[in-house]
Amino acid sequence: MIGFIYHELFAKHLEGYAHVESPERYLAVVDKMKRSSRVPHISFREAEPAKREWIEAVHDKSYVDSILSLRIHRPVVLDWGDTVATSATVEAALHSAGAGVQAVRLVLDGECSSVFSAGRPPGHHAEKNRAMGFCIFNNVAIASAYLLEECGLSRVAVVDWDVHHGNGTESIFLGDDRLLYISLHQYPHYPGSGHARITGTGRGEGYNLNIPLESGAGEERYLEEFDRQVLPALDRFKPEFLLISAGFDGHRDDLLSGMRLTGDSFGRMTARLKEAAEKNCGGRIVSLLEGGYNLEALADSVEKHLEVLAGAGG
Repeated sequence: MIGFIYHELFAKHLEGYAHVESPERYLAVVDKMKRSSRVPHISFREAEPAKREWIEAVHDKSYVDSILSLRIHRPVVLDWGDTVATSATVEAALHSAGAGVQAVRLVLDGECSSVFSAGRPPGHHAEKNRAMGFCIFNNVAIASAYLLEECGLSRVAVVDWDVHHGNGTESIFLGDDRLLYISLHQYPHYPGSGHARITGTGRGEGYNLNIPLESGAGEERYLEEFDRQVLPALDRFKPEFLLISAGFDGHRDDLLSGMRLTGDSFGRMTARLKEAAEKNCGGRIVSLLEGGYNLEALADSVEKHLEVLAGAGG
C-alpha cells in the first residue's frame, strides 16, 4: 500500500499571496491522486507536526527560534525575496517537516510499502541557519537525521532530482559519511551550487555526488546518468533507507526549468530507484515533494511517480 501524506495547512501557506510556489500546486496534486484510477490502494494520512528536537538535529537552535517565534499578520520575506511567510506558514512548515518523519516511520513500521509527502513549504534549499529558495525547514534532511539518530540506521541515501541543486541538504551532510547525497540538476542554474567537484569534506569525502546537467537535457540524458553514476553509487553505499527529494520542475513544461523531462521520464527514474531500493534496503523508499510549478505537469508527474512506486506501472 502506498501512503500519501497531506494536510489542509499545506494549502494555506501563502494563501492569497501571488507566488510561483503556490497553494494550487498542492491542490492539483491532491485532486489528481484522489481521482486517480492508475494508483491503487492509496492510504491518505494527515500530516503530524515535527517535534522541535527533530528540526534542531539539522538546523541551528537560534534559527529554529526565529521561525517558531514568528507572529505573522501580513506577508514577511524570510530571505532576499523569494521565501515568504504568511499567517499559516509556521504551522505548515512544522507539519511539512513532520510529514517526512511520519513517512519514514510508516515504512519502517510496515504500514506502507512506500510513502509520498505532499508537504509545503518544500525543503531542500533550507540551510542550517537560513531559509532559502521557497524552503524554511529542510524536510528531507530532518527525515534523514531522524533515521540516523533516532532509528539506529547507519546508511541513508538521498537522491534529489529537482531541477535545482539541493544546496541545503548538501551543506547539512557534507561532512557525514552516514548519508549519501546524490543530486541531478540543471547547471548553471539557481542557486549556483552543485559543481561536480564538491564530493564531501572530512569523513564525508566521497559521499556527495553532484551530477550537473546542461540546459535542454531530456530523459535519455538523465537515464544515462542514472545508469552510469546514480545506481552504481547506491550499490556501493548499500543504503538502509532511500529518500527522494522529488522535485518535478525538470518537466519540459515547467516555467523554472530548461530541461525536457516528461511525466513518463519521472516514472522511469522512479523505476530505477525502486529497483535499487529493493536490491539494497528491502524496498524502503520515501519521497518528499520539492519543486514543480506547471500544475498539470506536476500532477501528472506525481501520478506517474506513485504509479511506479505502487507497482502498477513503469
